Amino acid sequence: MVLKKYMVLVVAYNAQSTIIDLLHRIPQKVWETAEEIVIADDASRDNTTSVAYDYKKAHHRKQLTIIKHKVNKGYGGNQKWGYTYAIRKGYDAVVMVHGDAQYPPEQILQLVSPILKGKKDFVFGSRMTGNPLRGGMPLYKYLGNIFLTTLENLILNTNLSEFHSGFRAYSTKALQKIPLPLTSNVFHFDSEIIIQLVVIHARFGEITIPTKYGNEKSHVKVIPYGLNILKELFLYLVTKYRIYTVEKYLPLEEISP
Repeated sequence: MVLKKYMVLVVAYNAQSTIIDLLHRIPQKVWETAEEIVIADDASRDNTTSVAYDYKKAHHRKQLTIIKHKVNKGYGGNQKWGYTYAIRKGYDAVVMVHGDAQYPPEQILQLVSPILKGKKDFVFGSRMTGNPLRGGMPLYKYLGNIFLTTLENLILNTNLSEFHSGFRAYSTKALQKIPLPLTSNVFHFDSEIIIQLVVIHARFGEITIPTKYGNEKSHVKVIPYGLNILKELFLYLVTKYRIYTVEKYLPLEEISP
């Protein structure tokens, strides 16, 4: 049996105050089994990168790779960079977690395991199957999540409990079937890529995760985010994403920081 390789992608922007907590919470088993844990600092204006380098030196984490983009790529653009990096490195799976420590790195192995076993192409951590309000999710986000997820399930013929979690694992084989350069660079990328996975008939899975809202500053503008998702759903209804499902996949974007 060939052992499959996975990478952890930490997308970070101005995460100086939270990045150490996140790295401390990554289980030792993940440090031992992941090929790389990559912090993709999206041109932060604070000391996210230097703090991460100090952690790497102090804890002798050779697997920790720290990249700071020269120009801000956006939330979706940062993910696209990371997934392209994982594909180019020949990894079988990539786990995405946020640098603000809002999602549980303790569950990384639980998230990626179905992909490494060949059972799923995409697994995400769902807050909505737990108790998101008790975890501090604002009521307007809770209700908005329910509304958008219900609509997305109806249009896409899926049965997911949440489309809007930022704790995700992907098979790189599935990602290679998606023309990543044509997807969004901003926050609705998370829903857009699920639509892409529906188009290629990917196998979906989900696990329950706790909800944790702290004092971190949200970079999401809620109304534009929701409108962009509605626009993507409309495009799917009208075109079935024929524009995106090209027979010959477009070349992946360059991975330079």
